[in-house]
Amino acid sequence: PLLIGITLAFLLELGRRGTGQPLTAKSVEFAHPMGDMQALEAYFGCRIRSGADRNRLTLHRGDLDRPFVSYNAELLEILTPVLDQSLNDQQNSLSITGVVKWIMKRTLTGGHPDIRTVAGELGMSGRTLQRRLTDEGTSFKQLLIQVRHEQAREYLADPSLDIKEVAFLIGYEDQNSFYRAFRLWEGETPSNWRKQTRMNGLN
Repeated sequence: PLLIGITLAFLLELGRRGTGQPLTAKSVEFAHPMGDMQALEAYFGCRIRSGADRNRLTLHRGDLDRPFVSYNAELLEILTPVLDQSLNDQQNSLSITGVVKWIMKRTLTGGHPDIRTVAGELGMSGRTLQRRLTDEGTSFKQLLIQVRHEQAREYLADPSLDIKEVAFLIGYEDQNSFYRAFRLWEGETPSNWRKQTRMNGLN
């Protein structure tokens, strides 16, 4: 929720700085409670609704038509093809798989992310999320295993963390379950993997 609030505020601020005008939003909606609503309403310049079905910033039509003070038609004509290609590349690289993995890593510590919680953050049902993941050739369970494996390697590379802490950080309640999982991933215990990685780093 905090990241969403910052993002919407940034978009309005971009419009304010770009046009040089004190723009206000037409309406702002948040799916989750956002804390100090009075301060947010003062910033956005409109009433804010929480508990909505989605997060949304609506601007006034007239403000959307305002040119940026730095607008340069000739330069824009040169840059547009490059910017369009960059945007296409970005869109092609975005995937629901990548977003789900990011959410999992953020919520992994000491727990077990479930599909309903992750789907809720994305504003969709668990069934819809699973269908989207299937379209990309994976599943929620596969991604969870992959994220735990990736995070385990990353944490084990940090000598300041003991094995028990690593197990907790990637969502295992007991160390034995982590040991069994890691053996399946790497074919050896976390302790041996850490020693070998450290030796390889010294060589």
